[in-house]
Amino acid sequence: MEHSPRHASAPLETPTDHARRAADVIAERSGIAHHDLALVLGSGWGEAADLIGETVSEIPAAEVPGFHAPAVAGHVPVMRSIRLAGSERVALVLGSRTHLYEGRGVRAVAHGMRTAAATGATQVVLTNGCGGLNPEWVPGQVVLIRDHINLTATSPLEGATFVDLTDLYSQHLRDLAHEVDATLPEGVYVQFPGPHYETPAEVRMAGIIGGDLVGMSTTLEAIAAREAGMEVLGLSLMTNLAAGISPAPLSHTEVLEAGREAAPRIARLLADIVARMG
Repeated sequence: MEHSPRHASAPLETPTDHARRAADVIAERSGIAHHDLALVLGSGWGEAADLIGETVSEIPAAEVPGFHAPAVAGHVPVMRSIRLAGSERVALVLGSRTHLYEGRGVRAVAHGMRTAAATGATQVVLTNGCGGLNPEWVPGQVVLIRDHINLTATSPLEGATFVDLTDLYSQHLRDLAHEVDATLPEGVYVQFPGPHYETPAEVRMAGIIGGDLVGMSTTLEAIAAREAGMEVLGLSLMTNLAAGISPAPLSHTEVLEAGREAAPRIARLLADIVARMG
């Protein structure tokens, strides 16, 4: 009896393949063959894109493979290629990120970092808006991320992939940030899964285990960026005191308002830091 030949199934697309495909679309649509660094602009940080240089391309994020329109108010639905002022270096600016709580999976969360690396970026600046545990900090305080604690119970790494995170948040880049503003404090960022805010008990726990900041992003991206070989700088805008630290109830409106008030100042700060990177 003659049997029909079996056809081998097509190999599954790896995260790196997916990122390469997205990078090819960015290169084609932007006309920029190589990007040098990447920025992820979280809540309150969007104005920085206008200060770092000349925008040479804007692409709706949803038109690039693996990216989506932002799910959070205050994020920007386009990615931009910006030629840095006084330089030939080009930054890929991601105005939005995929959060783990959106339910798209951890690959989608890490996709922006893998794509940035595939465009050529060797450095990335990750920014966010977050809650703070230090009662001496007031809303609008920028804090350099020195280290993180990942409480999402997941990782962007797959298989037997072992990456050293000892110096994940670059001391070199933090030193550059301190050249711009020597008063910037440093802290440990704790990522919870979200989308609900943390309870007062969870915030107390975060402090006991060494945290200074709490939020719902950044750590998984930072790990993926390190795996991809990028140098990482993390900047948090403390938009509110975390639950139980402040007597006031938390709201996303409060986060957006604190971001709006701080925006001109932190945009200038970030632009001055980026000007020193290279």
